[in-house]
Amino acid sequence: MTRAQTVRDRIVEQVESSGFVAHGLHVRVASDTAQHRWTADVREDVHSIAKGVCVLAAGMAADDGAVSLDEPVSTYLPGFELGEGNDEVTLRHLLSMTSGVDLPWSETMMTDWPDLAREFLRRPSRGRTFQYSNASTYTAMAALAARVGDVGDYLVPRLFAPLGIDDVEWERSPRGRIVAGGGLPLRTEELSRLGLLIRDRGVWEGRRLVASGWIDQMHSNWGAAGEGAIYERYALAGWGGPGRAWRLHGAHGQLLIFLDDAVVTITADDHFGADDIAAFAVETLTRAS
Repeated sequence: MTRAQTVRDRIVEQVESSGFVAHGLHVRVASDTAQHRWTADVREDVHSIAKGVCVLAAGMAADDGAVSLDEPVSTYLPGFELGEGNDEVTLRHLLSMTSGVDLPWSETMMTDWPDLAREFLRRPSRGRTFQYSNASTYTAMAALAARVGDVGDYLVPRLFAPLGIDDVEWERSPRGRIVAGGGLPLRTEELSRLGLLIRDRGVWEGRRLVASGWIDQMHSNWGAAGEGAIYERYALAGWGGPGRAWRLHGAHGQLLIFLDDAVVTITADDHFGADDIAAFAVETLTRAS
């Protein structure tokens, strides 16, 4: 039995004994893979894992010379009203949730204002402090779109098509922009391809899709974030933990967990059980190493 199979079997046992509402599991350790399904592998919203895709888009655009993550975002959105302190907010601040602008999530946030990005930048900043908000990623992608055109279309030849992910239907705001911080439906197996690209630092089947530095910045130069053992550190879309691992973490239990040569992909519908299953996955990977 391979290490991937051992890890898969232990996670399956834990899911079934704990009652965690998992949909799919994909385990890759080195070159070995193992999978398990509880439901059909249909496309589901990966929620905040989409923030990681937005970081890849920004990195690609920076390498194309279209943007800089360290230029004020107002450079790309001229004419937007800026709240106090927002003249210094950059794409990096928006993608690392350190703009200091407070705009809480709500189910209607895309329709509560004529333009969510304008509303976000109109509000005052509290300085370079952590403030998690889907509106932050949305605003970053609005700025990116001003330079590269539609971000979803921009990613088709650069990311989705090379990964073999066809006909991606990213949810749109009333302005026609991608929702950005969520709304990206992928199958578990498709999500695992994104995980492999990230584990291999931007290389897919021998072809570099994104510079390794952008992958590294997803889990380095951590900033202080929230409370709780696996919510204390945040980088460019990546959360530190559990333990030595790091992860992309979407609501309701969508997880890409990275540890050394392993990546565990989980899709689910269990918001409150996700932290425990992530911790168990990392513990299992550690024991199997």
